[in-house]
Amino acid sequence: MTQQVTVQSQATTFAKIGLPAPSFSLLSTKNMDTLEEKISLEDYRGRWVVFFFWPFDFTFVCPTEITAFSDHYEQFLDLDCDIVGASVDSVYTHRAWTQTPRDQNGIGPVKFPLVSDFSKETARAYGVLDDETGAAHRGLFIIDPDGVLRYQVVTDMNVGRSVDETLRVLQALQAGGLCPANWKPGDRTL
Repeated sequence: MTQQVTVQSQATTFAKIGLPAPSFSLLSTKNMDTLEEKISLEDYRGRWVVFFFWPFDFTFVCPTEITAFSDHYEQFLDLDCDIVGASVDSVYTHRAWTQTPRDQNGIGPVKFPLVSDFSKETARAYGVLDDETGAAHRGLFIIDPDGVLRYQVVTDMNVGRSVDETLRVLQALQAGGLCPANWKPGDRTL
């Protein structure tokens, strides 16, 4: 009976659709010189946020996602949406990765901040921490301007996410109606 209660109490700490997204305050690459500037979810109140995790820096699938989000960053800004990326690596590793050219297994400069969840508390709160490997699964979360979690998707570490689908879902959430399968911006809602 005690074990069941423990499992239930842990589950309530995970991010859940329709509830306030778990708060965080993490060191970031916002100031690349000092790496001492923290970013919190509350910094983005009043705007949409795409908050996503990847397993580790200097890996294979991760750079394709981060650079794709960076390459489409202005489209998110046009939708009043900011992007924040996170892994369990340190901000020093993030800086080294952004200072390594793309053709040398780096990501080069990115247009949004990368945060360090070195303690793994945020990955745990969002339900993406793999306790066996210590890495975060590929979790993506869309948080509305009031700080409420509106969308989440978690994939296997081998499968990258679609920026186009993330943009479509963001626009569907902003449309304010019932959006059927394969809805696209400009389509009617139900």
